[in-house]
Amino acid sequence: MTGQQPPSQLQPGERESTEQEEDDDWAWRRRIRSNPHSYRIYRWVVGIVGTLVTLGGLVAVPAPGPGWLIVFVGVGILASEFEWAQRLLHWGRARLDDWNAWLAPKPWWFKGLVGLATLVLVLAIFYGLFLLSGVPGFFPDLIEERLTRLPGLG
Repeated sequence: MTGQQPPSQLQPGERESTEQEEDDDWAWRRRIRSNPHSYRIYRWVVGIVGTLVTLGGLVAVPAPGPGWLIVFVGVGILASEFEWAQRLLHWGRARLDDWNAWLAPKPWWFKGLVGLATLVLVLAIFYGLFLLSGVPGFFPDLIEERLTRLPGLG
């Protein structure tokens, strides 16, 4: 126990203030949990909101932008009430850490190839989407004109 302060030598107010701050942060949740009916409704709301955010993130994953971040936020919302979601969130974080640890020591050109492969995958997904649904009309005319020149989109 070298370098650690035994509990008897802690300042009297130090430990109490930390516990008091934690109590204040979670007092609203304790009030909800004290009533079984309101707690059931709260869990349903958390489940629905977390599921909608997660599904929205999964839809956004192939699009450029923060799709995976949105998925993690959705699972984080679910993890606030559901143990299985906590395990999933920890598993996802571990896989992300594994990916980053694997990619970090690679040379810059390899990281560039990974980024290029990701870009090609995103473009292929958009191309497939445009093949199925057509080129959206919200693109500026110049971009829409160039997209319709691609094979199968004209």
